[in-house]
Amino acid sequence: MLLAGDIGGTKTSLAVFSHESGPRFPLEEKTFTSADFPSLKKLVGEFLSSTDLVIEQASFGVAGPVIENRVKITNLDWRIDSEEMKESFNLSQVHLLNDLLAMAAAVPILNKDDLSTLIPGEPEPGGAIALIAPGTGLGEAYLTWDGARYLPFGSEGGHSDFAPSSKLEIKLLQFLRVQFGHVSCERVCSGSGIPNIYNFLKAGNYAKEPGWLAKKIALANDPTPVIIKTAQDKKKNCKLCRMTLNTFINILGAEAGNLALKVLSTGGVYLGGGIPPRLLADLNTRNFRKSFLGKGRMKEVLRNIPVHVITNPNVALIGAAHYGFNHWKT
Repeated sequence: MLLAGDIGGTKTSLAVFSHESGPRFPLEEKTFTSADFPSLKKLVGEFLSSTDLVIEQASFGVAGPVIENRVKITNLDWRIDSEEMKESFNLSQVHLLNDLLAMAAAVPILNKDDLSTLIPGEPEPGGAIALIAPGTGLGEAYLTWDGARYLPFGSEGGHSDFAPSSKLEIKLLQFLRVQFGHVSCERVCSGSGIPNIYNFLKAGNYAKEPGWLAKKIALANDPTPVIIKTAQDKKKNCKLCRMTLNTFINILGAEAGNLALKVLSTGGVYLGGGIPPRLLADLNTRNFRKSFLGKGRMKEVLRNIPVHVITNPNVALIGAAHYGFNHWKT
């Protein structure tokens, strides 16, 4: 039996899988509010106390950087040590992997019900696969084929330089350089980046901010959902929010194309994270495809690469389980 987890600052999902059931069909599963527990050890202890299943190993996808099998969870005062977890629960092995790496590990076993296809393309068998995941930040990862299976690799590609591809985006870069100095792609292609685009368009008088919207944003803990929902509401007809969303989609398409070229992902590009599933109708417009393919002489290379949005909300949990089974040691 394998215990797998998707460990986040807001919620934690735990599930037990067996080799027979595989990483897509948990025998038991439960989701907890992370802040209700002082540590992952306490949470896992409560979960296991409610089941008769005997756990042998564990694999956790965690929202934070894993260094030497230890991690501090982003936005939560949890420190996790794989050796401590092994000893506490008498496990033979505990894997800690960044949640984006867990998401990447799930990609090879996703099916059509887990995806929404933006560009069908023609995947090359064994071709590299790219994953770009705009959520609160921007995660990027990739997978390569070793002759028997796909191996996932993480990266910090989201912190590489933002490369503007239009006159508007050049001005956006100049605007943000005053504030941040270095402008990474994450500054404009993530949940935290959407308000940066919004503020640039507002400050540049590209569109006026309605008074009711200014009040709503001022009261919001996170302005991003307000901006997205307003942009998608045709009755509101908010030019400022619509321009913000269109600019974000153009940048996401361009960066997805950049990543596809960097790893030559002829096996496909997958969009993960919390934002793309909320933008399916918007991503299916011409803007995303045009930006993805807008690579000059390399356009024909990208034309055959399929692009999918991951719509399964349990992808990191599935990936953590799949990774655990692939690295099972007796």
